[in-house]
Amino acid sequence: MTSQLVADPLARQQEWRHHLHRHPETAFTEIATADYLGGILAGLGYDVEHGLGGTGLVASLRRGDGIRSIGLRADMDALPITEAPGRVHGSRNPGAMHACGHDGHLAMALGAAALLAAEGGFEGTVRFVLQPAEEPGRGAQAMIDDGLFERFPMDAIYGLHNLPGLPAGHIHLRAGGIMASEDNFTIVITGRGGHAARPEAVVDPLVIGAEIVIALQSVVARTISPVQPAVLSCTGFHTDGARNAIPTTVRITGDTRSFDPAVQALLEKRIREISAGVAAAHGAQAEVTYTHEFAPTVNDPGCADMAAAAARAVVGPDAVEADCEPIMPSEDFGVFGRHTSACFILIGNGASGEIGGTPLHSSDYDFNDAIMPTGSQVLAEIVRRELP
Repeated sequence: MTSQLVADPLARQQEWRHHLHRHPETAFTEIATADYLGGILAGLGYDVEHGLGGTGLVASLRRGDGIRSIGLRADMDALPITEAPGRVHGSRNPGAMHACGHDGHLAMALGAAALLAAEGGFEGTVRFVLQPAEEPGRGAQAMIDDGLFERFPMDAIYGLHNLPGLPAGHIHLRAGGIMASEDNFTIVITGRGGHAARPEAVVDPLVIGAEIVIALQSVVARTISPVQPAVLSCTGFHTDGARNAIPTTVRITGDTRSFDPAVQALLEKRIREISAGVAAAHGAQAEVTYTHEFAPTVNDPGCADMAAAAARAVVGPDAVEADCEPIMPSEDFGVFGRHTSACFILIGNGASGEIGGTPLHSSDYDFNDAIMPTGSQVLAEIVRRELP
């Protein structure tokens, strides 16, 4: 296997990606995925360690006498989505699908690993961090809890994610926040239910809940500075009532997105205050549960400069935007940036209406094979510049 890949390091990239797409595994079940990836990386000459964070793995390759180490991270898990029929390399695991492109991210990482093993060009250690359970936002912390950075020290870590809607192979990144945090909330309003024909005898949590939902719409507009990105969305409204019965409880669910920990704290504070205040005004109670699901993804300025220079060397300056607008989706990669210098990069999967332009998390999404060599070359170039 190794000699074939040395002759053409990217020759089997599509084969790798299509195999991974056919055999998706969801969060913390990526056993066959990890075995497949580990076998390829071991065949390339990497030292492979399995079992970090449950099903994650780290593959390391050392060249020369350099003492620095650079990490390249790719995510392994699929989504619990049934894939639309008709694709030759479609999912063979019912109810699971690579609808976010993690199969492509892995194939780009394998391509970079093959390039670096075959061509070298660096002094030090490169580590491929293949992470489970990105989608629920639990895999990065699980690997860290298993001693990732103590057992495999890294001076910096980089990640790459495809972005439908961006022209194929174009690179976007920025210093500072590039992807938002995600916090979830649940508001449970307890009133007094009763017959729909006697509203004067009840404390109606439906009316109270509706008032809370409307009041929460003012939080971003009238509490958060207009120069601070933030989103507050109520996404569910559930009751225990019936057609002719006013309910006793209403449960409102939703999430918030932001980049600044101070904004996160302020969003939580206002949700709690508004919910309790509106409920109390009507003689009811409101209990708020607020959880932090994803950390914001924040790029180290020095790493962002390094990645931008590497990308320009691969695709040219016209295809690189080094100060892109941040986006509000979340990414588990942000947790790594709390432990070492980090940079997350976006690569265009295809403009809207073109190949690769289908939105992420859609049942008919597919990763664009044409961008894989570009992604692999950018990752390899980052390593060579970080470990000259």
